[in-house]
Amino acid sequence: MSRWIKVIEKIQRHNTIVVIISISALVLFVSSSLRHELFNSSGDLAFFDQGIYLISQGQLPISSILGFHLLSDHAAWILYFLALLYKIYPSVYWLFAIQSGALALGALPTYLLALQAGLKESQAVAMVAVYLLYPVVYNSNLCDFHPDAIAVLALLTAVFAARSRKLAWFCVSVLVVLGCKAVLSLTVVAMGVWLLFFEQRRLYGAIAIISGIAWFLIANNVIIPFFGSESALIQRHFYRYSYLGKSFPEMVQILLSHPEVIFSNIFSAINLEYLFFLFVPVIWALKPQCMIPLIGAIPCVVLNLLADHPSQKNLVLHYSLPAIPFLMLAVIASLATGKAWIQQKRLIVLWSLVGFLALGKFGFFTSRYIENWDNWQATKDAIALIKTQDTVLTTDIITPHLTHRKLISFKYDKSQQSDELDTFKYILLNVRHPGWAATSESYQYLVNNLKNQSQYKLEYQRDDVYLFVK
Repeated sequence: MSRWIKVIEKIQRHNTIVVIISISALVLFVSSSLRHELFNSSGDLAFFDQGIYLISQGQLPISSILGFHLLSDHAAWILYFLALLYKIYPSVYWLFAIQSGALALGALPTYLLALQAGLKESQAVAMVAVYLLYPVVYNSNLCDFHPDAIAVLALLTAVFAARSRKLAWFCVSVLVVLGCKAVLSLTVVAMGVWLLFFEQRRLYGAIAIISGIAWFLIANNVIIPFFGSESALIQRHFYRYSYLGKSFPEMVQILLSHPEVIFSNIFSAINLEYLFFLFVPVIWALKPQCMIPLIGAIPCVVLNLLADHPSQKNLVLHYSLPAIPFLMLAVIASLATGKAWIQQKRLIVLWSLVGFLALGKFGFFTSRYIENWDNWQATKDAIALIKTQDTVLTTDIITPHLTHRKLISFKYDKSQQSDELDTFKYILLNVRHPGWAATSESYQYLVNNLKNQSQYKLEYQRDDVYLFVK
């Protein structure tokens, strides 16, 4: 009888975890979807949505937003698999569902890793809260869509598979991580070093190191150059490290010949602030003797520290996601050895909740995310009038709502010639809320010009929203 009671209790515990993860996935999905509906999405979402849509239609995924092939961005071949969902029904909400689902599901391997490390059931459940309430999880979910979210789940699964000696699962998980982003190959290599030298998983560590190095070389020397160009890569990524040069060889040369440049950039107030906010949600468990798993987080954190662009250190964005699995492992190690300052489930959950309330950006829904509300309905009505997949010129905040076409752009300035505008069948402008790509004055200038051109008809006008049709 006692055996059956234990079985029932185990099922109930697992059901509790399933419910927690399901609720978290729903909260994340609703949050990202609501942000999108309030016209706060931006170019990254439009880039991925347009590229994946074009793949699903059997077309080359060349972004008209950024001007290059989807694979020349991060060699993220996993996006081709996401296109299968667009074949069922093309919708940007697939991306929100995948991202929120992957981030929420990261709690499952976190829970299993905690139990595997010998934590009590209550502490393992507390680790689920630590993960789900970690501010970067929620904040990055609001940052459009990025495959990095899938990598978080895959990294946690890879570690659990390595510790469980499940070779096939480990290899699949590593493959998924590499398919999310070329630079994540560095994280895979670092994870391999940790597994090889500190976890006594030599085969698993060797596989991670070899595959990570191989993919880094293939992605950056073959795939990205083949589908794109060095200038596009510089425009998209290298500007974040402008003080280090404009190419990988130049960066390596400066790193080796002028290391003082790096030290002067790393030891800065903004980097200190970044590290403080990155670690403070779990500072209660970060004991030096239990921080060895953070070896896996080194590439991610170092790249963020080296960058001289503030966005790379902004915990509202997704750049710190690859560090999360290894932070969770360090917390688990601290709890397992009894070194953590806090051991009780309630106090752990309370600390995590306070950290989330302090650093989570849910408050944006009552501030910056409702700035476009005053003519929201007019914008929605104008979008509904675009019934074909012809070319569109619009603002950057409207672009993610109209990306299922080959040509859409939000780039405009007064110097553009009329023949450049003739490319577009539709021109949709929100003069009141122009976004970051142009000013209200520039769009008003364009509106006045279009009103005087016979080839364009003013199809819709309300609350400073204008739709012209050629």
